[in-house]
Amino acid sequence: MKIVILAGGGGTRLFPLSRTCYPKQFINVGEDKSLFHKTVERFLPIVSPSDIIIVTHQEYFHHVKAELELCGSSDAHILLEPMRKNTAPAITLAVRYCLDKLGVADHEVILVTPSDHVVKPEDGFNAAVKQAAEIAKNDVIVTFGIKPDEPKTAYGYIQAGDKQGSAFTVKSFREKPDKETAEKYMADGNYYWNSGIFAFNIKSYLDELKTYQPDMLRLASDIDSLISNFEHLPNISIDYAIAEKSKKVVTIPVTADWKDIGSWDAIYDVLNKDNDGNAVHGDCVALDCKNSLLVGHNRLVAAVGLEDLLVVETSDVVVVARREESQKVKELVAELNKRGRKEICENTTMYRPWGNYTVLGEGPGYKMKKIVVNPGQRLSLQMHYHRSEHWIVIGGTAKVTLDSEEKMVHENESIFVPQTTKHRLENPGKIPLEIIEVQNGVYLEEDDIVRFEDVYGRT
Repeated sequence: MKIVILAGGGGTRLFPLSRTCYPKQFINVGEDKSLFHKTVERFLPIVSPSDIIIVTHQEYFHHVKAELELCGSSDAHILLEPMRKNTAPAITLAVRYCLDKLGVADHEVILVTPSDHVVKPEDGFNAAVKQAAEIAKNDVIVTFGIKPDEPKTAYGYIQAGDKQGSAFTVKSFREKPDKETAEKYMADGNYYWNSGIFAFNIKSYLDELKTYQPDMLRLASDIDSLISNFEHLPNISIDYAIAEKSKKVVTIPVTADWKDIGSWDAIYDVLNKDNDGNAVHGDCVALDCKNSLLVGHNRLVAAVGLEDLLVVETSDVVVVARREESQKVKELVAELNKRGRKEICENTTMYRPWGNYTVLGEGPGYKMKKIVVNPGQRLSLQMHYHRSEHWIVIGGTAKVTLDSEEKMVHENESIFVPQTTKHRLENPGKIPLEIIEVQNGVYLEEDDIVRFEDVYGRT
């Protein structure tokens, strides 16, 4: 069995914590591990890392690579989408990769899962994975139906039909319902939340693709053809492309505590609550508050007399909303995008292949950053037309290249990088290198970088 983990989404409903540059699958939710990290770990008792394929976007390659190293799964395969589409093209790309690059037989079972779910207990979930793998050998497509414990309106539903072995036929897929409809589904007893997790053997998937998406299959004759024609694939989910049309779909009920972290309501659900129903994460104080979610990251969040509210603070954005309106955060992001606000895609802390930087302050003619370079990593050999830089080492040891000269700069020492000078910063040590960078110039944006050499292929 191969596990395909989809990790290319943006997660706009979790703004401002999730942004285009650092989406929700890489954030921590009440734990010290990211959602992506937990997803990979979930399958390690079942398969080896070499049986895991991560489908993601080029922009997130180094995030994925770093997370895989953290969870001891560097042998997992990272498959990059040529461009963002939807789950059907992403899954087809993974299937083609398994066939053409890994030499997998067409009777092999593939399990596809998003990377932003919380599942407890994992032992029970993994038992369902093994069950699904056995059922999928019978040329059917298996979906995971989550037994609902409340009439949620944020999830789609699966209507189960007749029993078929240890599974049920799927009568229909239903869109996210209103509250009254969700309550009816709960009362009927044969409806399950649609988890978006599928298992199938490769032959069955390609057969259904031939029946319901023949144009996609034609463009996917081999992986090279698929990649070169990726832009011509429809932007369509696996649900719309195949699952809702196929006569071969069955569902297995899963009773695990499952949450799709797709909104702030889901974050509220997974966090611990105090006696007044408040979920608090970070440096927050709640006085006379009820059933509210408070999330702080850089400053103290002090709340008085709030009820059923959401307050999320980051270094550059504060979002306040009624909890039942948290689904509309996606609309807020669309409005900010319309206004050209950089906050939807940038954060004050930006992650790079070599480490990260945090903007500490800026104004006309200057910008200050804290830069962290991981051990053994180095920035590109580069220069700037419009700015000079002054580096002060506050931790570790820096190896600095200025034109043809190399210098070692230690803690409490500094070095000046003149405008238009070729330079490189690297960390030859065993601990993170931390520096304060002060930029001066008439133009201080990130696109004023001319790269001459780069170990990460960004020249």
